[in-house]
Amino acid sequence: MPARSLVHVVVPDAVDDPTRPSGGNVYDRRVCDLLPDLGWPVHEHAVPDAWPQLGAAGRRALAAVVSRIPDGALVLVDGLIAETGAPVLVSMARRSCLVVLVHSVPADAAAADALAAARAVIATSSWLRRELVRRYALPAGAVRVAEPGVEVGPVAAGTARGGELLCVGSVAPHKGHDVLLAALARLPQLQWHCRCVGSLDHDASYAAAMCRVAQGSGVADRLRFTGPRTGAQLEAAFGSADVLVHPARVEGYGMVVVEALAHGLPVITTTAGGLPDALGATPDGERPGLLVPPGDPTALAGALSAWLTDRDLRDRLRRAACGRRAELPSWSVTAEQVASVLRELR
Repeated sequence: MPARSLVHVVVPDAVDDPTRPSGGNVYDRRVCDLLPDLGWPVHEHAVPDAWPQLGAAGRRALAAVVSRIPDGALVLVDGLIAETGAPVLVSMARRSCLVVLVHSVPADAAAADALAAARAVIATSSWLRRELVRRYALPAGAVRVAEPGVEVGPVAAGTARGGELLCVGSVAPHKGHDVLLAALARLPQLQWHCRCVGSLDHDASYAAAMCRVAQGSGVADRLRFTGPRTGAQLEAAFGSADVLVHPARVEGYGMVVVEALAHGLPVITTTAGGLPDALGATPDGERPGLLVPPGDPTALAGALSAWLTDRDLRDRLRRAACGRRAELPSWSVTAEQVASVLRELR
């Protein structure tokens, strides 16, 4: 057993909230739960008012949390908090060892200060690491990669026609639901049903607009917004689907892609960010899905049409998804990669 050394982990208070699920929350929870087994007891600090971004109350709460962390402590901070809590974290970094865990390219320019003050930055994909180094001129050696793990689930049975489409993600502009609806509206002659699983509160006005678009484009009777699903309900959604459709405009990694692959589900997604890395390939080089440019409903409609009309393509992609499923990393690998960074700093 390695020598035990306490690490303070600062996360959004939504980390365990089933009504606000996200890949970042899952990642944070898994790492916090597994680090103690690797010799790193965790003192967890949950910051309120931090989702979808740190608000005024959250900044005050963060300052209170930081004031209680002792000098010289090792502190791992979720990147969502680092974005808009940068001034507080920069001050803390002068008396502690700050590590920032980044799930996506920060939207707030102030995050640059927190990243520069950190002793190390952990990115969730190789693509994201390259972007952080390029955008913020960070020393390459200070930015490490710890890709998300996954729990392998039962292989989805699928249907003969392949028409059960699943989209998982908060209904927000960066997830590309408008692109999905525009693509589906181009396919009225094909047989499909689409279930969109994800929070409707992340951007309520956008979600309401998507419901109106569905009605106006004539696809509302074949498309359903279910709200968020976690646990057994999310597992059931994967198990009853034929393919995951993830039309994101930007994505640091794309945990939902590997979650689908963990059920043997092929994926139709975009070339944005770390998504090609998440989709990956089988050992013999077969992609377990289709990639299209982000923000392109015509290209997405073409990929969906190919999937729905070509049984040989469906069979080939299903075989590739099952092959990729066998190669997916576990969360224990992710936790060990994070622990390795902490050991080097300590």
